[in-house]
Amino acid sequence: MFKYPESLEFSITGFFDTIVDWILINLSELFDLITIIIANMFNGVEATLSFIPWWVIVIFVFYFGKKFYSYKMATILGLMTVAIGMFGLWESMIYTIAIVIISVTVSLLVGLPIGIIMAKNTRVERVLQPILDAMQTMPSFVYLIPAVMLFGLGRVPAVFATTIYAIPPLIRLTYLGISNVNKEVLEAGQSFGSTSMQMLFKIELPQSMSTIMTGVNQTTMMAMAMVVISSMIGADGIGQEVLISIRRLEVGRGFQAGFAIVFLAIIMDRLLQGLANSFEGGVSTDE
Repeated sequence: MFKYPESLEFSITGFFDTIVDWILINLSELFDLITIIIANMFNGVEATLSFIPWWVIVIFVFYFGKKFYSYKMATILGLMTVAIGMFGLWESMIYTIAIVIISVTVSLLVGLPIGIIMAKNTRVERVLQPILDAMQTMPSFVYLIPAVMLFGLGRVPAVFATTIYAIPPLIRLTYLGISNVNKEVLEAGQSFGSTSMQMLFKIELPQSMSTIMTGVNQTTMMAMAMVVISSMIGADGIGQEVLISIRRLEVGRGFQAGFAIVFLAIIMDRLLQGLANSFEGGVSTDE
């Protein structure tokens, strides 16, 4: 009476296992190619970031902190950047930023067109909305499973899982920005004989740029969160420090890595939010 009847139970694990097995057998060469591309991109980005002197990065953060906010905010962000280096996590920070940069770049290349298509096509929007809902409610650890199945361990599956996890906000906010463009502006463009592509690049995208940049900000923050979790599948970076501290029960090391992650997330969030505000014609002045 009180237990769920076993006769009604069924499993869907076999269905997904069959799909994954088919992919591994028939698309292995494609994923090998993707692995090579992502690995080369990562090596290039990491080498470029490592080549930049540490003090140049600090000046960069300070300059844009001042440009978007104030001297006070610039000083805080600059000190946070220096603190990460003082913790001995500068190289780990570079590794983490490299994964985030690649993941956000791929998200932009994929998410922007999908968001635009959603805004232009009602049927596509109806299909993708529940998919995006599912992607945003799916536990982040679940994304590690297909990443490991398809790419093994290391930085490549970390980039893959981070991209899939972080892309929904960009798609949603691109769709929202394009959909909410002032109708009078669109009518004015049409009255001047603008083509659909001219309308998109000269009216719709510029008008919705602040919303899209907010989507980039949210995607970056979700990528930061996923990079930490990706340490469980062999990715290095600051997340690896957290994982090691958990395994060894080193509380101080864990807090130090945790503060570094918080500082890096705050730096990236404030700079990206300031950039988004600049597209609105105004600059935030909060501390």
